[in-house]
Amino acid sequence: MRRKLGGLWDKRWTSLLMFLCLYPLGSLAQSSSASGGVQAAPAQVNSNTYQGSLVKQAPVPGVLPLSLEQAIHMGLQFNLGLVLSGTNATSAGAQQLQQLQALLPTINASAKEAAQQTNLQAEGLTIPGFPAVIGPYGYTDIRGSVQMSLLNLNSLQSYLASKHNFAGSKLSIEDAKDLVVLTVGNAYLLCIADASRVQSAQAQVNSSKVSLDQAVANHQAGTAPLLDELRARVDYQTQQQNVISTQNQFQKDKIALARAIGLPLEQSYELSDQLPFKALDDVDPKAAVQQGLAHRRDLQALQQQVEGAQASRKAATDERYPTLSVSADYGLIGPNLGHSHGTFDAVGTASVPLFEEAKLRGDARDAQAQLDQKQAQLNDLQGQIGADVRDSILDIQAAAKQVSVARSNVELATEALSEAQQRYAAGVADNLAVSQALTSLAQADDQLNGSLYQHNVAKLSLARALGIAETNYKDYVGGK
Repeated sequence: MRRKLGGLWDKRWTSLLMFLCLYPLGSLAQSSSASGGVQAAPAQVNSNTYQGSLVKQAPVPGVLPLSLEQAIHMGLQFNLGLVLSGTNATSAGAQQLQQLQALLPTINASAKEAAQQTNLQAEGLTIPGFPAVIGPYGYTDIRGSVQMSLLNLNSLQSYLASKHNFAGSKLSIEDAKDLVVLTVGNAYLLCIADASRVQSAQAQVNSSKVSLDQAVANHQAGTAPLLDELRARVDYQTQQQNVISTQNQFQKDKIALARAIGLPLEQSYELSDQLPFKALDDVDPKAAVQQGLAHRRDLQALQQQVEGAQASRKAATDERYPTLSVSADYGLIGPNLGHSHGTFDAVGTASVPLFEEAKLRGDARDAQAQLDQKQAQLNDLQGQIGADVRDSILDIQAAAKQVSVARSNVELATEALSEAQQRYAAGVADNLAVSQALTSLAQADDQLNGSLYQHNVAKLSLARALGIAETNYKDYVGGK
């Protein structure tokens, strides 16, 4: 009876572990190992996760120069998304080992030292001339045991499923590296754009100050009304507000960059790269899509999960088949080791499910649903990769054209401002044109900075869409 119960428990744990293998790597789930322990749920990894990091270094004195390469290197070490992807892979490897144990022999050793005393009267026995209490007496038992499954197709397929899931989790780590490069690169590029906006805003403050000084001098000389001075002062204070706003946003985006790469928030740093505009031309969309399908690690990871789901589906079918197992033990037992004798026990067990149709059908349908889900996700991801590549190419082309137009607008707005200031200084016009020219120049500068940022981010997004962001980001951000 003890051995039959043990077989039933082994079957229940095997079914539970097989069910857990059907979960996607990122799902919230708790599992119990064969030893009865509770495992932690897989860590959730999403876009917000990649904005965090582990801080494992102390601030250094002074201002730290930080290049894009250094930022990405730090992100690949400390970014939270990559760290959690690694822990999920470790968890998947642990589940693979647990499934493997069901196919390997289990060997145990035990040593017993027993002492007993028996009250015969308490047991209802009264024997004339025989002591009422027997003992104390005891025995020593030293024994080794082995249990092994000879044929269990369900356990074999469950192990293969966990093996594919582990391979998929390792590929997910490689894909997470691309996402770290994209996240950190975007944060760095955003800080570059913010720095340019601060410089442009400060230049606009300087220009508006010139106009204000002219308006004040003309008003004091009696050649211009108070309205001109008030209008110029409003423009000047508006530009000052713009500087305050852009500086505040710059500092906040620097904090976000530090959070993504594990840099202490107390650390002062400055960007050492500026990444001037460089075009990325002659990208063939069809060839790029094929490259993405060949290199994207998330696609390869999902393919492994599909194979794992297929193995789990077979495991559900194999629950119907007989299982064979053997168990044996050998040891020495006696009053003590000097007076002991060897004993052994060997048992072979064949188990066949006779009436578990509801459970077997339920397991099979659940496994099939998981397989259908993975196959649908795989098909969708293949299409999404094509969309990501094509979207990135369109964004690059559009941003490049916007940069060209924005540069022309900045030149024209600068010239218009100079002309308006000269006309006002000559007394042939009021400063309304100057105010309008200042606004136009501010808009043109902002559009140029935004277009440069969008162009670099689009190139970085293309590298991620192709699955080569970690190794080739320099070629794409800096142009080819």
